Amino acid sequence: MQYWLFKSEPNTWGWDDQVARGDVGEEWDGVRNYQARNFMREMKIGDLGFFYHSMKEKSVVGIVEIIAEAHPDSKTDDPRWECVDIKAVRPFVQPVTLEQIKNTPDLAEMALVKSSRLSVQPVTQTEWQRVCDMGQTKP
Repeated sequence: MQYWLFKSEPNTWGWDDQVARGDVGEEWDGVRNYQARNFMREMKIGDLGFFYHSMKEKSVVGIVEIIAEAHPDSKTDDPRWECVDIKAVRPFVQPVTLEQIKNTPDLAEMALVKSSRLSVQPVTQTEWQRVCDMGQTKP
């Protein structure tokens, strides 16, 4: 299993929107960055990801699961762009802010800290466990 982080502006698509989709899930569409797209190509059904609210909140608020591997993004006719489908698994008991992550020495190498603008990012197993612990949430 691999771990990931998905960033979204909550006023565009937030955790509550994701939860409302239920087990049907939602395409993680609209990604127009080659590196982020390539990460989605690596994802497998059953991989887990953090759902991160960007902009003002800047915090990990939930856990999602990959339910469909990379496929053409339905929001464009351009064949270069692909996406995965994700569904909400559970919310964080306590959201974990970017500031908390930056102030945690063993998370200093996390992609969220190093590549803050990337909308889809890998997360190591150690980072996954640490952020879940900080959020008082079952991994």
